[in-house]
Amino acid sequence: MFIIEHYGDVFIILACIFGFFMAWGVGANDVANAMGTSVGSKAITIKQAILIAVIFEFLGAWLAGGQVTETIRKGIINPELLVDDPHLLVYGMLASLLAAGLWLLIASARGWPVSTTHSIVGAIVGFAVAGLGVDAVGWSKVGQIATSWVISPVLAGTFAFVLFKSVQLLIFESRDPFAAAKRYVPAYIFLVGFIVSMVTLVKGLSHVGLDLSFAESLLIAVGIGLIIMLLGIALENRISRSKSTKNGDFQFSGVERIFGILMMFTACAMAFAHGSNDVANAVGPLAAVISVVRTHGEIDGAAVLPWWVLVLGGLALSSVL
Repeated sequence: MFIIEHYGDVFIILACIFGFFMAWGVGANDVANAMGTSVGSKAITIKQAILIAVIFEFLGAWLAGGQVTETIRKGIINPELLVDDPHLLVYGMLASLLAAGLWLLIASARGWPVSTTHSIVGAIVGFAVAGLGVDAVGWSKVGQIATSWVISPVLAGTFAFVLFKSVQLLIFESRDPFAAAKRYVPAYIFLVGFIVSMVTLVKGLSHVGLDLSFAESLLIAVGIGLIIMLLGIALENRISRSKSTKNGDFQFSGVERIFGILMMFTACAMAFAHGSNDVANAVGPLAAVISVVRTHGEIDGAAVLPWWVLVLGGLALSSVL
């Protein structure tokens, strides 16, 4: 406890520096995952992608990053083994941030797309095994995290297949693809706004003091989805059939321009989702250090996550751009 009480401020400052460095690495390596499809399809330009990423990565980290942060913060290590030596948790989290941040810096410099979640989880597990023993790791939680690494691509692939088949049947194979695109694309835009809003309202806003019931969240999410859909319709109305070109009986250009609007909204959603999920890789250990210092060595303390922690992570994520 002596070390925590006398050097607590130093630990927090170091954790902020290392956490910012780690979040910078997350942004350098992972933002391409969020923006790559939209830029690659030429729906948006590089400059537009950077602007979208700066805004929505930050908003995602700030508004919806608290839930995942809790898992990284105190779900991987067994807190009972650190009750008598809380400073070991501080040392370990600082080491994990620095190690993962350095690895991301090397990977990004060499153009290697690596998983930032794998990096920080592996670093925390490595510190726990090396410093405390195998029993210090909450293997059940690590197993859940590892399972998500398998489930996520399977679910993503399934949803992508279903969505593409619906687009193919409703739009591409219709008698008038341009008219069908104008009719159905707003529904997809609504889904983008509704899903992101619903997840944020249900899971993400408790740390900023906004606790809503499920019914209230559902109603607000529907309203946000409708507003975004109306915005999409307004942008669609600027696209006329006369600007499309024909390739056989299929009007590609006009349909692609309409889907370009959808891609703009999906780019915003991807950046928001990335910020809300991957900011935890940097600020989770930082939050753990702050919690231990503020509770004077209580490992599993219920200290409230400071609002500025997620802001710091969001700024670091977007600063690399």
